[in-house]
Amino acid sequence: MSSTLLRNSFIVVFFWAALLTVLGLSGFFADFSHLPPRVGLAVLIPLPIVLIVAFSRTGTEWLRQIPPQRLVYWQSFRILVEIMLWVNYMRGLIPVQMSFEGRNFDVLSGLLAIPVGYFCFVRKSWPRQIVVIYNILGLSLLLNILVISVLSMPTPLRYFHNEPANTLLGHFPYIFLPGLLVPLAYSLHILSLRQYFLRVPLVNK
Repeated sequence: MSSTLLRNSFIVVFFWAALLTVLGLSGFFADFSHLPPRVGLAVLIPLPIVLIVAFSRTGTEWLRQIPPQRLVYWQSFRILVEIMLWVNYMRGLIPVQMSFEGRNFDVLSGLLAIPVGYFCFVRKSWPRQIVVIYNILGLSLLLNILVISVLSMPTPLRYFHNEPANTLLGHFPYIFLPGLLVPLAYSLHILSLRQYFLRVPLVNK
C-alpha cells in the first residue's frame, strides 16, 4: 500500500473509532426510538468511503500490488467475532438468533477464508473463480446477520420477540462491531472482488 493511502486510511479509521467511542459512551446509538436504528448509521457510513477508495486510482494501484490471498485470509477474523457473539449469547446479553446456535452462519466466512485463499492463490489447485463465489457468499452471510440484528432490536421493525432484545450493539465498546468490524468484513469482500475483476496478475507470495 502506498504510504499516502496507508497514512490516510489510519487517520480516517482513528477518527471514526474516536467518533464511535464518543457517541457510544453518550448513549447516541442506544436510542432505538428512531427508524432506521442509529446503529445502522455505524454500518453504512463507511460504505461510500470504501467504494471511493476501491475505485480510485491509488486504490486500484494498491490492488494490483497486494497478493490476493491476503484479502481473503484477513476474513478469518470473523471466527473471533462469532465466538464473541456466542459468549455474549451464553451470558444472556444477546438473543440466540444472533449466534451460530441460532440463525447466524457468518462463522463460515471465517472458516473458509484460509482454505479459499490458499488453494485459489497459493497452491492454485482451485479455480480462481471460487473467490468470487466465496465473496458473494460472505456478503450474503453478512447481510443475513445484519437483517437479523435489526429485526431483533426493540423498534417497530422487531420480528424476533424472544429476549433479550438486541440492544448490546448500541453500547460502547460493542458499537465497534457494527461500526468497525462489519465495515472491515464488507470492505475486504469489495476489495477482493474489485481486484479479481481488474484481471491483475495474481502474485503468489
